Amino acid sequence: MRIVSLASGSGGNAYCVSAAGATLLVDCGISCRCLETRCRGAGIDPASISAAVFTHDHADHIAGVRVFAKKHPDALLLANWMTADAIACQTGVAHEAFAVFENGQAFRAGPFEIRAFSVPHDVTDPVGFSISADGETYFHATDVGEPLDSIGANLAEADFATLEFNHDPVLLAKSDRPEALKRRIRGGRGHLSNDAAAELLRRFATKRLKRLALAHLSRECNEPHLAVGAASAALEEAGLGGVAPLPA
Repeated sequence: MRIVSLASGSGGNAYCVSAAGATLLVDCGISCRCLETRCRGAGIDPASISAAVFTHDHADHIAGVRVFAKKHPDALLLANWMTADAIACQTGVAHEAFAVFENGQAFRAGPFEIRAFSVPHDVTDPVGFSISADGETYFHATDVGEPLDSIGANLAEADFATLEFNHDPVLLAKSDRPEALKRRIRGGRGHLSNDAAAELLRRFATKRLKRLALAHLSRECNEPHLAVGAASAALEEAGLGGVAPLPA
């Protein structure tokens, strides 16, 4: 299994998971042209994208869906019912174009077995994903308000993981952002701080974990070295000092 981050953060999110000659797209928050260019730059043929799954309907996760669906009509679009409905309303992609899954129920897309798990975020029915292929499992959670045990249970099964490390609380407090926005980010349906994400790792990461990507780092309210430092300390405490976390 190979995982490639094409974009991560408030400017757009898109990831490719490849196995057995097929590629699964997780979110499509950048233009289709940019997505295809970055795929080729990473050695991925855009034509190999056989399916796309969506975590939620915020613009930085779905901005490129309409054009992607037109240029790749054979790629299966997958979302839970509420997310599919919201994406259809926002982008004009027909709701009927989506294959709808139920959270917690495993489903297949080519070589991938996928299970969506609920996460707290300020949108209708957001999810993370546990994706398995070739005997390995990938954990994906990029917009998470709280480090819930139910999320950690999925992390515990991961060989590879992408986990949100959005902000440093001190930098967020000192930032020029409006107080209402700061409260939203800190809230239970906002984004994980470095400390909260590190706590998930400390409690739930297992010796299965081989690689960790730190996602959705805020440009204004975080620094890569702070996120990496928090993740590294947590992994060390979990007995996983050999795993070197890197920004997605």
